[in-house]
Amino acid sequence: MSVIFTAVPIYFLLGCFLFAIAVQLFFALYFSMRSLFVFYNQRHKKRDVQPVSVIICAHNEAKNLARFLPAILSQRYTNESGENCFEVIVVNDASTDESNEVLLDLEKKFQHLIHVSISQDQPRTFKGKKFALSLGVQQAQYELLLLTDADCFPTSDNWLKEMTSPLLEDKEIVAGFGDMKAQPGFLNAFIRWETLHTFVQFTGFARAGLPFMAVGRNLACKKSVFIQAQQSLLWNNIPSGDDDLLMRCCANANNTEIVATQQAITISEPKQTWAEWLHQKQRHVSTGKLYKPIVQILLTGYAFSHAAMWTLFITLLFVAPTFYLFAGMVVRSGLYWSIWIIADKKLRAGKITPLLPFCDFGWAVYNFVLSPYIFLKNKQQWK
Repeated sequence: MSVIFTAVPIYFLLGCFLFAIAVQLFFALYFSMRSLFVFYNQRHKKRDVQPVSVIICAHNEAKNLARFLPAILSQRYTNESGENCFEVIVVNDASTDESNEVLLDLEKKFQHLIHVSISQDQPRTFKGKKFALSLGVQQAQYELLLLTDADCFPTSDNWLKEMTSPLLEDKEIVAGFGDMKAQPGFLNAFIRWETLHTFVQFTGFARAGLPFMAVGRNLACKKSVFIQAQQSLLWNNIPSGDDDLLMRCCANANNTEIVATQQAITISEPKQTWAEWLHQKQRHVSTGKLYKPIVQILLTGYAFSHAAMWTLFITLLFVAPTFYLFAGMVVRSGLYWSIWIIADKKLRAGKITPLLPFCDFGWAVYNFVLSPYIFLKNKQQWK
């Protein structure tokens, strides 16, 4: 080993490691730390409620619609007369299961539920989910929209109110936290950590004036903004990514708000196998190539420095462990892990996984596996 790694290469590699640590610290202090302030700035002025259209696109989601849709239909969002001040529009996108029957049954119980069906041979003006979403927006009666998925359920009956409150002030886009259901196993732990990590990342960027993404399972906006995004030349480039493309086309430092209260969270059913989850993430990361250039540069710098840090740490650990090696890793990891633990405590009442170091390291592997889909591949379906 001493023959391969002479004194000069070892010091060079140590210098590269410390540089990667410095870059990581920059992102933590300038971006990630900002995400914590969102937890202490969630009070909105009390205003009269305005009607809201909740839109859900569903493809073969009969079981999820039966389980989760009643929680959305039962939200506490009423006018002064005590009448529901929202509608729920479900777009049944060419389902071949019992989705239509489930929706017809629920419509008998909930008058504010509307469903639109798309046939399998119906011509599409947009790719993938975007066509179903466009029909839902066309059907919407109201200017305020709240988007979620069929496999999601809100954590409280105040979810609708919490997510739309900023739209009653001066905001046009509101991004919320879309969590994953906690289950045993490392896969679930990593999925939940990655979900939290993504939220902290895009919240920090938004607070720094660079909103670049949101999750479509918990996203509110004004109808006029959605139509503006839909008219963009970027909108139909890929079949998925409607949430990120909405942010790409319309979000700015002044019109975007992040809501991070426990009552404003949606919970989704996580994938049960690594293959299913990677298949899902391939679709999600394909939007990365359409981010603004400055965002792409910053995200690449963050991911590359993260991978370099872990690779060099493991390499040097077996070659020439030094005070600087361990000190750098302790400072960097202590800062990031503290941020994630605080965010987890605020969002989930402190249920962070004890496998945090392994999740942190696993993210480097995750980026290596999925990087080809960021630059090369676009999926042609949204399910």
